[in-house]
This record gives sequence, structure tokens and C-alpha cells, in this order.
Amino acid sequence: MNNQEYYTKYLDSLQFERKLSKNTILSYQDNLNRFEEFISGKKIKDITQKDIEAYLKFNDLMAEKSKAHYLTVIRNFYQFLVYEDLMDKNPCETIKQPKISKTLPHYLTEEETYKLLDFPLNTPFDYRNKAMLELLYATGIRVSELVNLKLTNIHLDEDLIRVMGKGSKERLCPISEICEKYLRIYIYEYRNGLLKNKTSEYLFINNFGNPITRQGFFKNLKQIAQMQKIEKEISPHTIRHSYATHLLSHGADLRIIQELLGHSDLATTEIYTHIVNEKIKSEYEKHPHAKKEGN
Repeated sequence: MNNQEYYTKYLDSLQFERKLSKNTILSYQDNLNRFEEFISGKKIKDITQKDIEAYLKFNDLMAEKSKAHYLTVIRNFYQFLVYEDLMDKNPCETIKQPKISKTLPHYLTEEETYKLLDFPLNTPFDYRNKAMLELLYATGIRVSELVNLKLTNIHLDEDLIRVMGKGSKERLCPISEICEKYLRIYIYEYRNGLLKNKTSEYLFINNFGNPITRQGFFKNLKQIAQMQKIEKEISPHTIRHSYATHLLSHGADLRIIQELLGHSDLATTEIYTHIVNEKIKSEYEKHPHAKKEGN
């Protein structure tokens, strides 16, 4: 087999066996294309640990997180070839992952969140955006999950939505009373008008009568944040982080939050305990006895 046949075989396994999302597979494909360009046609089976290390050094100016991702892609690719008996050994086996400094995710305080959600409602687009924001904060779903919601995913009488997450894993998310209220208003009073005589199975519609995109919603969110004078940098993921942080602050179980967010690994969810701990420590610093002697 030539190099491209190895790559194709691996990418097919990601799609049909591991059932990864289209975006993830495209990301892996891009990484493998960069690797192929670097090795300049050298055969996959002839690649050594030194070649991999040279490739990582070639990308030395890249952020550690990106370098770690590149190494993971190549490591998994060769691991697949070993598993399929196409290689005897993984050349990445003894290469250490780059150390990534953990940064706490940005989030809004509860007061900032309520301020963001309390924007004026005058147009059908305002009511759509209100429903989207309330749904994001009520469930913590990803923006990709939000824009891909269909009418059949919404169960208002049961206060639930069905979400298709990463790896085609489905989960149920409860919604709040206020979220249900604005979803009903949007669906029954404004959605048909936005469709402009078109039909669509998707829940949220843009001004052309088509499903709203991630980029379109992000643009609207930035405008709302600016209008509401939210000074922090904000993205749809900021609301997801806020949702998880607020749940944890109010005593929710970490494993329940993991299920609600659709995290496959509890370690991913544990980042929110660091946020809450930092918040508690910050509040404790206001205590008179928290001040060190001599200060």
C-alpha cells in the first residue's frame, strides 16, 4: 500500500467504526496531510521515532496544545496500523506528550449571565435569540449541538430536549421553566414567519429561512453582549462553562454535570472544581483572619 492508502484506511475506521464527527475526521485528515508533506514521500512503514521528533521540532513555534494534538493524531494513526498488523511497532511509543499548562475556562458570574439574558425583545429575531440563549444556559449544550437541534428533539411537555453529542452519543437534558416559556413563544409565534414559506426540520432559523449557523449565532451573541455591556470576552462556550460552574457552585454532583455536558471523561468535567475552588479562595481572602501577619 502507498501512504495515501494507509491514511484512507485509518480515516475510514474513524468514520465507520469509531463514528467520530465529520469535523473531527477533517481535523485528523488535515494533520495527516501536514505530516505527509513533512516526510516528503518517505514510506509510512519506514518512519522512525527520530522522524516524528523532527516533525514536532519543525512545529516548535506552535502552541503546546496544538503540538500535543498533532502527536496524538500520529500516535493513534500508527497504533491503528499496529492493531491491523500493518506495522510491527508504533514509532511514537516512547515519545512523551508535550506538557500543557492548564488554563481555567472563562465564565460569567450569575449576575453577568442574568444581565446578558435580559436584553430587549422587539423582533422575531430577538425572540429566537432569547430562546437560543435561554436554552444554552439551561442545558450547557455545545453551540454545534444547539444549531443542529430539530423540532423532534424538543419535548416541551416533559421539559426535556434530546441532544446528539460527540461520537453520535445521544443524551437527555432537562430545561428550565423560563427556557420552556421562550421556546414555546419562538416556536408557536415566530418560527413560521422566519421560514418565509420554506420548510425545515431544524429548530432555529436565520433571516434567509435556513438553519442558523454557528457563526451566525456567535455574531448575534457578540452583539447582544455588547448591547448589554458585558465586558468579558464571550463565546457560546462561555455560557456552557457558566452553566457548569453555577451548577457546581450550587451543590450539583460532578458526575451528574458530566452526564449533562456529555463529557466522556470525568477529568474533563473536574476543571470546574478548580474554578469553584478559586472562587471560594477569593471570597475567603476577604475574611479578616485570612490576612497574613505583617500585611
